[in-house]
Amino acid sequence: MSEEKKKKFRPSLATSILIGLVLGILCGIFFGEYCSFLDIFGNGFIMLLQMTILPYIVLSLVLGIGRMTYKEAKLLAAKAGILLLLFWGISFFMVLVMPLSFPEWEAAAFFSTSLVEAPKEVDFLKIYIPANPFFALANNLVPAVVLFSILLGVVLMGIEQKEALIHALDVLADALIKVTNLIVKLTPFGVFAISAAAAGTLTVEEFGRLQVYFITFNLAALFLTFWVLPMLLTAVTPFKYKDVVGMSKDAMATAFTTGNLFVVLTVLTENCKTLFKKYDLVEEKTDSYVDVIIPVSFNFPNVGKLLMLLFILFAAWFTGSALSIKKYVTFVSSGLLSFFGGVDVAMPFMLDLMRLPSDLYQLYVVTGILNGRFSTLLAAMNLLVFTILATCALTGSLSISKKKVMNYLVTTLVLTVAMVGSCRLYFSYFVTNEYTEDKALVKMHLLTKPVQAKIHKELPPKPPPHDPKKSRLDEIQQRGLLRVGYLKDRLPYAFMNTEGQLVGLDIEMAHELARDLGVKVEFYLLDRKKQAEQLNAGYCDIIMSGIRITPKTATEMTVSNSYMDETLAFVVKDHLREKFSTREAVQGLESPRIGVPDNPYAIRLIQDYLPKAKIVKFKTPREFFKKKGENVDAFLFTAEAGSAWTLLYPEYSTVVPQPDVASIPMAYAVPRGDQKLLDFVNSWLDLKKKDRTVENLFNHWILGQGAKEKKPRWSIIRDVLHWVD
Repeated sequence: MSEEKKKKFRPSLATSILIGLVLGILCGIFFGEYCSFLDIFGNGFIMLLQMTILPYIVLSLVLGIGRMTYKEAKLLAAKAGILLLLFWGISFFMVLVMPLSFPEWEAAAFFSTSLVEAPKEVDFLKIYIPANPFFALANNLVPAVVLFSILLGVVLMGIEQKEALIHALDVLADALIKVTNLIVKLTPFGVFAISAAAAGTLTVEEFGRLQVYFITFNLAALFLTFWVLPMLLTAVTPFKYKDVVGMSKDAMATAFTTGNLFVVLTVLTENCKTLFKKYDLVEEKTDSYVDVIIPVSFNFPNVGKLLMLLFILFAAWFTGSALSIKKYVTFVSSGLLSFFGGVDVAMPFMLDLMRLPSDLYQLYVVTGILNGRFSTLLAAMNLLVFTILATCALTGSLSISKKKVMNYLVTTLVLTVAMVGSCRLYFSYFVTNEYTEDKALVKMHLLTKPVQAKIHKELPPKPPPHDPKKSRLDEIQQRGLLRVGYLKDRLPYAFMNTEGQLVGLDIEMAHELARDLGVKVEFYLLDRKKQAEQLNAGYCDIIMSGIRITPKTATEMTVSNSYMDETLAFVVKDHLREKFSTREAVQGLESPRIGVPDNPYAIRLIQDYLPKAKIVKFKTPREFFKKKGENVDAFLFTAEAGSAWTLLYPEYSTVVPQPDVASIPMAYAVPRGDQKLLDFVNSWLDLKKKDRTVENLFNHWILGQGAKEKKPRWSIIRDVLHWVD
């Protein structure tokens, strides 16, 4: 009797998984980042689950197709294809509707390498054609493996003496299912490790910043999972909602907690077969259809995967980059095709294609900790419903009622409008657009400890004495002082932060130079128009202030070797991005008014590139931004510096016309004729590039990495109990 009670109260697998999930989340909240090591065990568990899936796909496809006739296979392809289009339509409808709930938003971002990189190409041939089936199996190229299995199954259909082979493959498939079932018993422990690592690393700030995407995506995923798809099934088949959802709860729980659809394919296959048996709808080919449909449809973009495209529209909204109608057409077509290659391939590709910062992919990775689970939950329901619908269509088990279908459509439409409207209302009250990127820039500090320094905003009445027989390098070392000239408003190379400190990439390099020379440093503000004259007169030893090498610069001063390149770009109002995003679009403009720095090289560039353009000169970038681009369509600048300025003026964007990506070198300037100082600076720059100083400063000042202070993840052990620092 006691044994019976124990069995009676033993929790089901779904309950155990839920317990593991809750305990994992609590553990993550309590220990915080100390739980990150559990990610290893979570990944190990997922790899165990994946171990049998690819062999099972091969066997199930070969067996399922091999048992069919050519007539049945043709019918399957036709009816499943129509259903596939229906499910894709549902996906894109939801993806395009949910952004209507996004609130008004003002945004800008640091420079991103995606502005200058060409979109990555997806090698569809490698993904889909199994030139080497063993390579495809070893590298998890599921579409190629499926194609190989389908072809093998099609050939097997026409072989008469195939029963012995089919029987042997059946035995092997059963063995793989039993191995999978053994591993599935470990799911609660694997789920605990995964959820603890996730809960311990996702910060409250990250969640708050991304709540618009979190809420819209997960609401849409739940709505599709528990209403749209199962109710569609109940509207056209004899199956009841509670049986469809109830029978698949273990598979759904596993899919949600692992974030991996692959690992529940065998379980979903058995669920479909069990459901048909329960309703006494099993026919001769029912099991074969299920065995074929699940692994084949797995390789096509499902609703859960396509819903991830909502992130691209969220990213466009988040960065203030509205998509044109033409881009929406590209978004839908390219999004569908690219997702044949997998989300991790498709997402960076789509960000590049839509000309969005590639570093937003990191935000996608963060959101994937939670959203990936809901996506996989939806994908599992999609696969289940699609398989049952396709099998019913092939076996004649559909029972379509016009009244039920109309009620379903009307109710679904009303619920969709209510969901979008509720989200919009919630966001309008609880999501405030407090723009802080400008503060992040002007609050930046030097990355390394500065040397002793002074800042002079005025030059002395006359330059310090200089012995023309000596190099300034010798004088610098003798007096123990390096005099550096800088220019005003040279974001992000030299500027004043909110604390009145002179900061920027080149200012930090000046401190590095002084440190390596073992001297102090003084900074002198130079006149932009007279900088060459003041440098050569000896008011300073070197200019380190975002100097771009042009013919004029090279003739007036002695410039060092280049330490980095900037990318030529246009700064435009947000709504004009599309007009300057490609060579074709820019050169198609009639008499555009282009603002340029008062520099002969910049003027000639525009005259060559846009002969019909009307040129408007600006003394400084600030003059352009303060005038708010009055009567000017675009301002010729650089992507790196332009991105920094758009942080202060977020109504502007920086665009690089593709494929015309052109660079301009950056250098430092020394007085004319001082070869010894020039040789030293060149050697020093080579050293700073080799020891990654330039790279680290580029990441900090240009890409904005570390611009905002990263605090330790909140946890009970640190912030409540104070057991650790």
